[in-house]
Amino acid sequence: MSSRDLDSVSTGSASPDRAVSGGVLSPPFRWTSIGMCLLIMLAAFEALAVTTIMPAVSRELDGAALYAFAFAGPLAVSVVGMVAAGAWADRGNPRSALIASVVLFAAGLLLAGTAPTMGLFVAGRLVHGLGGGALTVVLYVIVARVYPPRLHPRIFAGFAAAWVIPSLIGPFIAGLLAETVGWRWVFLGVVALTALAMLMVVPVMHGVLEPPADPAPFRPARLLWAVLLAAAVLALTLAAEATGPVQWVVPVVAAVLAAFALRPLVPRGVLLGRRGLPSVILMRAIVAGTFFASEVYVPLLLVTEYGQSAAVAGLALTAAGLTWSAASWVQGHFPRIGNRLAARLGALGLTIALAALIATAVWHLSPAVAVIAWAFAGGGMGILYPRLGVLTLEYSTDDDQGFNSSALSISDATGSAVALAATAIVFAALREAGGGWPFVGAFAVSALLCVLAWLVGPRILRRA
Repeated sequence: MSSRDLDSVSTGSASPDRAVSGGVLSPPFRWTSIGMCLLIMLAAFEALAVTTIMPAVSRELDGAALYAFAFAGPLAVSVVGMVAAGAWADRGNPRSALIASVVLFAAGLLLAGTAPTMGLFVAGRLVHGLGGGALTVVLYVIVARVYPPRLHPRIFAGFAAAWVIPSLIGPFIAGLLAETVGWRWVFLGVVALTALAMLMVVPVMHGVLEPPADPAPFRPARLLWAVLLAAAVLALTLAAEATGPVQWVVPVVAAVLAAFALRPLVPRGVLLGRRGLPSVILMRAIVAGTFFASEVYVPLLLVTEYGQSAAVAGLALTAAGLTWSAASWVQGHFPRIGNRLAARLGALGLTIALAALIATAVWHLSPAVAVIAWAFAGGGMGILYPRLGVLTLEYSTDDDQGFNSSALSISDATGSAVALAATAIVFAALREAGGGWPFVGAFAVSALLCVLAWLVGPRILRRA
């Protein structure tokens, strides 16, 4: 799950309320809170930074063929990290799971930052994605076991704020680093700060996190389904650069396998868009795929077609971060914006953005149009994205909160990865046409997902 929705996720079983006065920055929790928020901030910065600097990375490492895979791959393997970390944390002390996830996170950054070829860069991204998916789940478990329930809303608010700050300044800083000291320091610099965050968190947790008295049984089948899902999505993405019949046969087979592997990991009826919770989970996959599959091409469009610098191209991501944050605040403070209206506004924001991006690519409009367009996309996501998390918990019981929250995270990552794979296939097929046509094709795929968002949106509400 994206860290932008941290305030609407179940943490599993609640920890007993401790007789501790003060808030999340009181002495018993101060360094744990700061360290965890720093980890979230670094993960958010890295996610936005990669989108900003990928045109430079692709150019230097001659990696156009793996451009989309560098984004879809980490999302796909993050599902495996989520499932594995959840099982590990449920059956033991999440402190060890946290250490393992951060080690993978940092190792992936190191490999990507020092990679001499695009293949090794992508390998680093895959390792980083595995650790990043695990990290998110482990942090939720730590909150449940370390903090009393009355502090849960406050620490999740801190997590959300830790995502907002990189949204505002991260793309520009990443672009500036790429143009001065080099894009590699976007990764290597984060490694040092990650080690600092761990020094804050791990010592404080020593002896605090005890494994549950009656741990949940380990279900290897769930992990195997996650591995199959990740493998199918990776194959789907790699098919973008295949030639001949393979280019069209592999995506169909991979898509069928992905759907087959996803079924046990989400509530029944998701793939059919049944009314209520199944449509909420499906809608999350659709809008996540629409937004994140388009976002990776916005800086590339500005750099390759308009000759803009990475720092300037990052302004589009900053604009979306600002409107996402503002819209999230609005929807949280104005209850008259009902769920049905939120679904419509979310789909509308994405529709306006993609229509403007397609027009920009076709008629070579001013790059300012692309920046403004992407601000509409951020606004639409800010209105709808948190609502889907809240509805998931509203439709859940104490017995299935964990499963449904996990399903929301998995659908988020899977929807984004599959959409990225689809846009990559179309982008590669139109590359020979030159000009803005590959971008037109990629944005058109996302526009089709917008149509699905309009169709599924009304079904997120149960029948009266």
